[in-house]
Amino acid sequence: MSARTPGDRVRGLLVAAVVVAATAGVVAVGLGAYADHVAVRDTAAPVPRMEVADVEDGPRVVFRSTAPGAEYGRVAMVPLADPVGPRAFTDVTCERVDVGGDRVACLRTERGVVTTFAAQLLDEGWRVAGSWPLAGLPSRTRLSDDGALVATTTFVTGHSYAGSGFSTRTEIRSARDGEVVAGDLEELALLVDGRPLTAADRNLWGVTFAGGDAFYATAASGGRTWLVRGDLAERTLTAVRPDAECPSISPDGTRLAYKKDRGERDWGIAVLDLETGEELILPEARSVDDQLEWLDDETLLYGLPRPDEPGAADVWSIRVDPSAEPRLFLPHAWSPAVVRG
Repeated sequence: MSARTPGDRVRGLLVAAVVVAATAGVVAVGLGAYADHVAVRDTAAPVPRMEVADVEDGPRVVFRSTAPGAEYGRVAMVPLADPVGPRAFTDVTCERVDVGGDRVACLRTERGVVTTFAAQLLDEGWRVAGSWPLAGLPSRTRLSDDGALVATTTFVTGHSYAGSGFSTRTEIRSARDGEVVAGDLEELALLVDGRPLTAADRNLWGVTFAGGDAFYATAASGGRTWLVRGDLAERTLTAVRPDAECPSISPDGTRLAYKKDRGERDWGIAVLDLETGEELILPEARSVDDQLEWLDDETLLYGLPRPDEPGAADVWSIRVDPSAEPRLFLPHAWSPAVVRG
């Protein structure tokens, strides 16, 4: 038998790789795509930087960076007065991030032989103060303004709200110690038009806290969605109006912004005046599949994926005005959280 050449050995390794890929299926494909992404991002030009200490004591926007480079996926922040300037990067990696009081909520994908998902609570020094496993893909997280409560939503099945086969799990915990307050919002009594809705296909997601025990969220069943008001003390969810998803309450507590289905899972932006019940539709023609964030009482922020750059997104702004125009607010960013003080 002739001796094996280096080319023979390479071909043998390639054959073995094919066999492994055929056995591992989707896992091999996913890891390969991720490896390609890492290779691209690690050769990209660095993003202009500043120190965290120079940003964290003032008004700022905290977000997940999607700029190509070694910091892809890291939590970063910029001064509120200069969102397109240099960024301060933390050592924390999150899929979703929010800030409330002295707490940071971070939803993570932990990749390995078996990919898992987790929620973390971080303190002011970006140290882990608590963590727990998540039931599926990270989707939404919100902290109450005082940093007392944290909500998380994950996809248990399905990968987005655009399909009909998704199922979510939304829970509320103490942001002090991670103790469960409402382990699954589907366990709370849901009232629609004054009658209990107990259908097995109920889904709840997209919490925004309204002070004390009150919060708003989305409920869905039978192909319909409702904006619901929740009460943790009474363990109830009451439908407020139909066709509203992923609410976000304004800083002054007078309005709710949410995405509204224009048909075929194409979402526009709507704002509801809680006192008058008047709904305003904003002139954003693109589909916004995100939970909106208030920059101030008159301006909204939201993420939009870049159609020509997989894995990247930008944060846009729009004023709460029927004649407003969307503007690019923060390039290569996702999951914005505004810290005003």
